[in-house]
Amino acid sequence: MPELESSAAVLILWAVISYGLGSVPFGMVVTKAFGLGNLREIGSGNIGTTNVLRTGSKAAAALTLILDGGKGAAAVLLARSLAGEDAAQAAGLMAFLGHCFPVWLGFKGGKGVATFLGLMLALAWPVGIACCLTWLAAAAASRISSMGALVSAASGAVWALVLGYQPVAVLALLLAAVVFIRHSANIARLRAGTEPRIGQK
Repeated sequence: MPELESSAAVLILWAVISYGLGSVPFGMVVTKAFGLGNLREIGSGNIGTTNVLRTGSKAAAALTLILDGGKGAAAVLLARSLAGEDAAQAAGLMAFLGHCFPVWLGFKGGKGVATFLGLMLALAWPVGIACCLTWLAAAAASRISSMGALVSAASGAVWALVLGYQPVAVLALLLAAVVFIRHSANIARLRAGTEPRIGQK
């Protein structure tokens, strides 16, 4: 963890702001803007990129990926520039939790992968790039999107330590734990051998 330099009031302020930013359900906003229907009634009903892709619109899915990653990065960069590194980590965590558990949707949000990658890129870009490449490698090898997400999240703390960003490692562990919890159904299907592969109808 970074050295605490900001006051409790400042950290709480950035936590609230970042939760609000993270809780914006861009997947639902994008699908509605593209005239693709109610995302809650499509596929798994999840608000993330993978489910947006099930609408058949790659453009909508790509935009959702960028926006969900961008809100995590924006929270980190804003807090860092206006407060400090401790506020940046608090902002990243709360933006991530806002995406996974948005108050506007009854705390039933996305699985956090894009937001995880976005905030990691903003916190420590070498670690973020390593996590992105890990996702690509694992997804390509297994042909399973959730496998890429789980391996990438699990690798975050390892990459932080290896690349010399020790203060980020604890946060990476917390984020990975939530990613695994949010993927509990995927993990069950992976164990059963029934998790759909990329491109599978």
